[in-house]
Amino acid sequence: MRAQAVLDAATLESLLAAAVAAPSIHNTQPWRFRLDPDTQVLQVRSAPERTLPLADPVHRAQYLSVGAAVFNLRLAAVHWGWRPEVRLLPDPNDPGLLAAVRLADPLRADERRSDPGLYEAIQRRHTSRMPFTGRPVPEPVLAEMTTAAHAAGARLHLPDYGGTRRLLRLTAAAEERGHVHPDRAAETRSWITAPGADTPYGIPVTALGPPDAGRRLPMRDFTGPLPGVHRPAVWFERHVQLALLWTTHDRRQDWLRAGQALQYVLLTATAHGVRTSLMHQAMEWPDLRAAAVLARHKRCHPQMLIRFGYGPEGPRTPRRDLGLSKGTGL
Repeated sequence: MRAQAVLDAATLESLLAAAVAAPSIHNTQPWRFRLDPDTQVLQVRSAPERTLPLADPVHRAQYLSVGAAVFNLRLAAVHWGWRPEVRLLPDPNDPGLLAAVRLADPLRADERRSDPGLYEAIQRRHTSRMPFTGRPVPEPVLAEMTTAAHAAGARLHLPDYGGTRRLLRLTAAAEERGHVHPDRAAETRSWITAPGADTPYGIPVTALGPPDAGRRLPMRDFTGPLPGVHRPAVWFERHVQLALLWTTHDRRQDWLRAGQALQYVLLTATAHGVRTSLMHQAMEWPDLRAAAVLARHKRCHPQMLIRFGYGPEGPRTPRRDLGLSKGTGL
């Protein structure tokens, strides 16, 4: 029997650095990792203390976030020559264990294939809350983004002008509701951090974008009535390019798959120089999420609205420093 190859510490750190670079709602980073040194199974667990009880009471957005981290982990494993075997929700008696990634035998040289530029895009991808130019993204790139979503078990809908306006109206309605619900607004503000704050979580004030002077694009207002933190309004792109990520089922495993599909789409866009931002507001209200369903698809469960285009690179948000040792958790 061939001896099992051992995962070295440097490669493990690289895998985890890729995983935690994934996007998460309000940059909560609601994941934990633990490596079993005997089986070389990397457990991906939920972090209950970093959830949003009001905006995400069933933890759907948390699962999307964790799914995105799992996709990065898979991609990094292949890049470093390992064959990742992923099981979602592997233990029904352990609901906090969301995924188990077994790092099986090293890949042969002829097996080390990955999508061009995706691994390199992991560290370059981050949300841009700034205006885009309005320059249309070419059809071949849109086709690659759509194919990426499908390959990961989800669907990507590119709405026409009328469909785009409908989704923006739903997002605007959700944004307005957030303003008039004090507890929801306070929960959102609790994840905004001051410049120089010593915390690896949340969104620094410096990473927030301006509001749209034309009031066409309902960008999320994280700060609400806080004085002195609002940027001056600027004009955003007139023709907004959106994509709706959806799944045919709406179970926990579907949320994890949707998160992997989301990250596949975002990295594909990043590899082509396309900027992205996530518009999740309408997904946080059951009636507005239901209204986002595509009429011609009987089993459409909206998961995320993605705005994309060409424009400035958005500021980075912090990540927790890695200090994982085998047999312990992060």
